[in-house]
Amino acid sequence: MALPKRRHSSSRQGKRRGAQKIKVPSISVCPNCKASKLPHRVCTVCGFYKGRQVMQIKKKEKEEKK
Repeated sequence: MALPKRRHSSSRQGKRRGAQKIKVPSISVCPNCKASKLPHRVCTVCGFYKGRQVMQIKKKEKEEKK
């Protein structure tokens, strides 16, 4: 098995790891309800995609205890 003759410097290691950064996801606005959503996905608030309703979203009801 081959072994390295010399130690790799930290700058060489940093160059290799420079492309592994975390990307911030792009966020678009839903044209129906104006909520923020990921592009090319169904809106989680209203269930619309490309101007038509594709999913039926159940609304959460808050129960007040009196």
